[in-house]
Amino acid sequence: MPDTAHSRWTLAIHGGAGSMTRDLLTAEEDAGARAGLSAGLDVGEAILRAGGSALDAVEAAVRVLEDDPHFNAGRGSVFTFEGRNEMDAAIMDGRDRNAGAVARTTATRNPVSLARAVMAHSPHVLLGSEGADMFSVEQGLEQAGPEWFATPERLRQLEEVKSRSGSAFDIDMKYGTVGAVASDVHGHVAAATSTGGLTGKRWGRVGDTPLIGAGTYADDRACAVSATGAGEFFIRIGIAHEIAARVRFTGETLDQAAQAVFAELGEMGGVGGVIMAAPDGQCAWLFNTTAMYRGSASADGARHVAIYGDEG
Repeated sequence: MPDTAHSRWTLAIHGGAGSMTRDLLTAEEDAGARAGLSAGLDVGEAILRAGGSALDAVEAAVRVLEDDPHFNAGRGSVFTFEGRNEMDAAIMDGRDRNAGAVARTTATRNPVSLARAVMAHSPHVLLGSEGADMFSVEQGLEQAGPEWFATPERLRQLEEVKSRSGSAFDIDMKYGTVGAVASDVHGHVAAATSTGGLTGKRWGRVGDTPLIGAGTYADDRACAVSATGAGEFFIRIGIAHEIAARVRFTGETLDQAAQAVFAELGEMGGVGGVIMAAPDGQCAWLFNTTAMYRGSASADGARHVAIYGDEG
């Protein structure tokens, strides 16, 4: 039964922060992204409304976004410089700070579910590359070939990046990470994040998404955070943990904590966004880019889907 002391469930999702503008996105791309965000909210909301766990809700919401080629995760992941799809994902349970993550996985249809399997069925937190793929097969997770992940549009984007410079990657970040945070009726929080990384990334680059405390973090004593943006900066700051620590130790609100940390991010030259959820049902987001694909739903019936910065 729901805990009446924590009856305010909430869910927030993102599909990446970046340089998207109304001029850059076609009407079809705009509508498709909004439909994908709505679909992710639908499945997560159904779980939370029925009294389900925040952990189940964030995994389910991210799976929907991973299957949607509008977003850079799972199907529709961007290409490495060498023309591969290498995906990272993480999930964290705020109840006990248990976590699982994978880096550079190539054959699991839903990397977020592989991250959860690492959390639930291995003694480790982070598995990478061939080992992560091997573990996925052993766990019986659904596999997919390169033809599932690769899309013509992502290949075109790689060719565009390569045409600008022989070793450049997508510094403009038009095609971002996906993530979800939630608080459930029992007062627990969880976070999940998944990404294909940066177009044109090289040398086995891994960003902040699978690094607990950088791109993904959840702690019932504070909040859950999922990040998207310039991963190298998010790693150096430890953004997700830094926000949670400020909430826990200083009593700052989600907004206050995020603003303080983003001031530091801006000073360093980093850009991106975060979504956050607290055990009491509060949620918030912040980004210092032109736009962030985002959505939220809560027990009071409020629902919001947006892309651009002027949408609130």
